[in-house]
Amino acid sequence: MNAPFARDGMAARLLVGTVMHERLRPVRHAFAYPLFQVCCDVERLDEIDAGWFGIDRRAPLALASRDYGPRDGRALGPWMRDVLAHAGIPADGPIWLQTIPRVFGYAFNPVSFWYCYDRAGRLRALYADVRNTFGAHHGYLLSAMRHAPIEADTVLVCRKAFHVSPFCDIVGDYAFRVRQCGNHLSVAIDYRDDDGLLLRTAIGMRSAPLTAARAWRALARQPLNAVNVVMRIHWQALRLWLARVPFHGRTPPGRSAAADSPLSRSPGASPHGRSAMSDHEAHP
Repeated sequence: MNAPFARDGMAARLLVGTVMHERLRPVRHAFAYPLFQVCCDVERLDEIDAGWFGIDRRAPLALASRDYGPRDGRALGPWMRDVLAHAGIPADGPIWLQTIPRVFGYAFNPVSFWYCYDRAGRLRALYADVRNTFGAHHGYLLSAMRHAPIEADTVLVCRKAFHVSPFCDIVGDYAFRVRQCGNHLSVAIDYRDDDGLLLRTAIGMRSAPLTAARAWRALARQPLNAVNVVMRIHWQALRLWLARVPFHGRTPPGRSAAADSPLSRSPGASPHGRSAMSDHEAHP
């Protein structure tokens, strides 16, 4: 699967599409909503710092380094290079970050995706940067078996190790599938607990070069893009609570199922024989 973002030489792209979520039990619950994101080459962020789009500064749309990775404001590219080197993944090409930008200073990202390519433009690793509404975050670094290039039919599996929803326990596995074709990008995530498939999530986006005109149009259509994410999370949680879906309390800081070290790695196995996982966790 070759990098679809670098064909035009742009350092950033605007993604517009839909997020879908479906719960299968104990009651069926499904919803979908529109969303816009940006996808940026993390080692070329200075090229997209303009009046209307800021990097580590206030602007109508912005990215803040402290929102991602180590959350300490350091440069994102070198940090991810260290993560990949520690895991032995040969991703020595561009690194792109797919995320919801800050809108007039505010953002909440349930998950941001880092796409790590080799010099031939082949996808070698996917890093899922997850955050919950309690302010904690966790990262899953996934690659194919023996770090082979990730293809459209590759299934990347890892153990769930982080509290996201009070309506799901910290058990089971995630299965990720990435498809990048032309200007279309999708990520599908299936979550299985001890009783089988429980949740399906999919993000389908269409990309175009990030320009001021496109960004302002997206903002005009969805001015509450970032705020709506949080509002919808709480609204859907209320609906599940009213439906009497079993509630699981939040794991106290320091007692999660995540690795104890800031960055650790444990191999897994997918139904297709492909996966690897590394993770880290932090609490504010």
